[in-house]
Amino acid sequence: MRKQMIAWAFACAAAFSTTAAHSADTLLIGTEGAYPPFNFVDSAGKIGGFDVDIGLALCAKMNVECEVVAQDWDGIIPGLIAKKYDIIIASMFITEERKKQVAFTDPYYLAAMTHVLPKGSDIKEFTNEALKGKVIGAQSGTTQADYIAATYPDADIKLYPTQDETNLDMVNGRLDMQVGDMLPMLDWVTKSEDGKCCELVGDPITDKKFVGDGVGIALRQDDSDLREKLNKALADIRADGTYKTINDKYFTIDVYTMK
Repeated sequence: MRKQMIAWAFACAAAFSTTAAHSADTLLIGTEGAYPPFNFVDSAGKIGGFDVDIGLALCAKMNVECEVVAQDWDGIIPGLIAKKYDIIIASMFITEERKKQVAFTDPYYLAAMTHVLPKGSDIKEFTNEALKGKVIGAQSGTTQADYIAATYPDADIKLYPTQDETNLDMVNGRLDMQVGDMLPMLDWVTKSEDGKCCELVGDPITDKKFVGDGVGIALRQDDSDLREKLNKALADIRADGTYKTINDKYFTIDVYTMK
């Protein structure tokens, strides 16, 4: 996806205005913009989604202005380190490997991965032996990609720049299976026309080596003050009902607890 910036000066929880520059006290939020329903670019060219709404709510609670920056997934951590933005809110699993590069807030939702198969598939077991030679896809640079590389070394693994491209090859019959984040995959197979091709199969993948401790907001390792402010703001929006309002806009379960 082409890199682009869409900025909103966030005056209050429901008020947005476009701006071309940011002041010193503006918080820059990096997100992918290609991972619905968590982050996406709508028909008007604005970035939206659960991740973005949570980020803007946190800004409102901290009484700071925000700008949202779209960044391709493969470059999203390097962009943070290079100070293109201050935080990443992009459904990023908290893993030990990522902690070597960035710090994380407390989780703002829980996560699991899932196997996605074409309807009518003859795949019944999710072992390396059973999937030897099968074509398995995932988005590159993700824990899903790490998982299939580690779990199915004898499969034909294909990686894609975005989740949408992974889904497209699934629709077109070029993949025997993909592994994806459970909530976006559930949204895709139940709510989209092209997703009707496929279904979620097998138990959720919850190995902490790959899904970590949930999904957190990433920030530079020396930004400890900002981390504390974000954690407090997250607790506040959980307590005052703001989180629930955003959650219920996108999901029928509480993704903070997965209940």
